[in-house]
Amino acid sequence: MTNEDKVSSTECVHAGASPCETSSSVATPLIRSAPFKFESTNALIGYLEGRTSRRQAEYGRMGNPTVAHTQDRLAALEGAEAAQLFASGMAAVTTLMLAVLQSGDHIVLTSDAYKRTRDFGSEFLAKFGVRASVVPPSVEEIEQAVEPSTRMVFTEMPTNPYLHVLDVERLGDLGRGRGVLTVVDSTFATPVNLRPLDLGVDLVLHSATKYLGGHNDLIAGVLAGKEGTLAPVSELLMTLGGICAPDTAWLLDRGLKTLGLRVARQNETGQAVAEFLEAHGRVRQVFYPGLPSHTQHELAARQMPGFGGVVSFLVDADFEGTARFVDALRIPVIAPSLGGTECLVEQAVIMGYWDLSEAQRQAYGMKDNLVRLSVGVEDAEDIVRDLDQALNEL
Repeated sequence: MTNEDKVSSTECVHAGASPCETSSSVATPLIRSAPFKFESTNALIGYLEGRTSRRQAEYGRMGNPTVAHTQDRLAALEGAEAAQLFASGMAAVTTLMLAVLQSGDHIVLTSDAYKRTRDFGSEFLAKFGVRASVVPPSVEEIEQAVEPSTRMVFTEMPTNPYLHVLDVERLGDLGRGRGVLTVVDSTFATPVNLRPLDLGVDLVLHSATKYLGGHNDLIAGVLAGKEGTLAPVSELLMTLGGICAPDTAWLLDRGLKTLGLRVARQNETGQAVAEFLEAHGRVRQVFYPGLPSHTQHELAARQMPGFGGVVSFLVDADFEGTARFVDALRIPVIAPSLGGTECLVEQAVIMGYWDLSEAQRQAYGMKDNLVRLSVGVEDAEDIVRDLDQALNEL
């Protein structure tokens, strides 16, 4: 090759480039691009003025084909008009609350919930004049807390970590009757076990990091509901910038394909583990909606075909004994999160609450002997055998 024949930088960028053909791909294409081109200035102006139809936005912060595809799949699974992906579950929570609430508004949150969700709604938003009521997780308590300035009710179903169950249909009726936006974080349930929109609530939220992704290898969040309800949240997202990357959306889409298989297995294993623990002499109490002893078991059975893979329980031990039990487990790994293929365990008072005082931990309901177990797709008998040997060490 002579100096005159050398490949130029211009050729490196443009040579052989043509529109990517994706329509015949069985697997979802992963499209990484920040900007998206227009064929002419008139095409750009027509798009901006809404005179020409084009699903793809001009810039990746406003949308991406891989992300849009995964959003469509999530909306379909939830029976929603639309879905919006976010960089994390907390990005979904914070963007939603900032989009809906303003100074003088009131929000009702349930107490048994992810700490950072509760803290953002009840403490951080107070700096902007938003008042909050934190109430026990029941529709009766929520209804008593609703007042004329209430704009949003936010709850989990089932809750974290005690797996309380709410009457979602009654919650939807309450919201419509009082003109309040109702939001259910259904991360623990997944659309396989519960579809809150079908029962009348306005928005369903997931930490897609958990069951939806299902492999402990991504962080994302999603909101689903009516297009008009989501529109202001999606608009604010373009400004706040907590978008879901296309690579993450691609992983999430792949995880969704096995969601039904994984959750069915985790439902079965969760039930078997809960029944074993309840019968064990070294366990004081088990929190799992699939157990007849659960205070909302009948309600859960009416709303949910399965009860999930998270089992919380109180070990018959003090703080040190509970830590020894957790350390003696061989299959679960000590880690936050849940819903993946691996079995995860945590002593709840340590994971996420260790920086608080004893009084503060008690206010959040964190007991020294509370253990949260998230079963994976391992064989149920192996997990039970492992729990047994660790409990017998106490």
